[in-house]
Amino acid sequence: MGIRHTDQFVFSSKNLFNHCMKFFLALSFSGMCFLNLMGQSQPDFIHKELIYGRKDGLALTMIMLNPKTASNSKAIIKIVNGGWYSMEEWIPAYTKNANAYLQRGYTVFLVMPSGRPMFTIVDAIADSKRAVRFIRFHAADYKIDPDHIGISGTSSGGQLSLAVATDSDKPDPDSKDPVDRVSSRVQAVACFYPPSDFLHWGKVEVTPSNKYILDQADVYAAFDFKEWDPKHKNYIPVTDQKKILGIYKEISPLYQISPDDPPVLIAHGTADVVVPFSQSENFIEKLKLSGVPCNLLVKQGGGHGGWKDEYAYEKDFADWFDKYLK
Repeated sequence: MGIRHTDQFVFSSKNLFNHCMKFFLALSFSGMCFLNLMGQSQPDFIHKELIYGRKDGLALTMIMLNPKTASNSKAIIKIVNGGWYSMEEWIPAYTKNANAYLQRGYTVFLVMPSGRPMFTIVDAIADSKRAVRFIRFHAADYKIDPDHIGISGTSSGGQLSLAVATDSDKPDPDSKDPVDRVSSRVQAVACFYPPSDFLHWGKVEVTPSNKYILDQADVYAAFDFKEWDPKHKNYIPVTDQKKILGIYKEISPLYQISPDDPPVLIAHGTADVVVPFSQSENFIEKLKLSGVPCNLLVKQGGGHGGWKDEYAYEKDFADWFDKYLK
């Protein structure tokens, strides 16, 4: 049966996160709010909203930002997502941060995947892959090279970026939708403090039996996985613990790493109480063992966002894309 996506992901220890988890979204985007208060000039771009898919009668949308200066014919996808939410009010902050790429001639796509409480991480990954395929399919229309696409995100947006980057990428050649017949591969990744391993959180092994932490963290709906019941033609909760753990592993980029993955750059704070620093340490270490170009930018004492120099890291990301989207 196909997996739906709704919620039942659970951590096994009350010490897994502290009370700061209640403020997950606020912390995730405090850095972006700070940037809105900074005296940065407005990016010089052309704005256009696109529909890259539909599901359950709803449109999946993205914002395309074209530089008014000379284009380098390359694309950067920014996943607009935090706490596995995608909020329209975050677009201005993402647009301002896009200046680091627009100034270098990149076309930037601000992609909004479906989010909780109606949809889960599995849905968001599928939507993010769909967005890459859509952009690649329309590359000629957008005047970009389909083989020079980078992806970036923050927190859960980073997790979705890594999930796309490490995916086995299996287009459906028989699909009636021509978008589904093209690749969802990206050529480079740069992201902030992403979750990457849902089976081990810090020093704690995860089990699907304790719901307390999810309630405290306010992310329960993102892990409320469901599957199709052909008898009654509806979606029902996944209750089998082996299946749940299997989904945790499936949505964990750490376990999807292979030598053909694109170069990955991660920025992470050592004092992050929302997503443990070890999540990125372990991910980068496994990339190295697999021979994938990678680097970890360490923010000593940095928490889950709110860094005063966070925009400077966006410039480091742009340098990374310049290097690997040649």
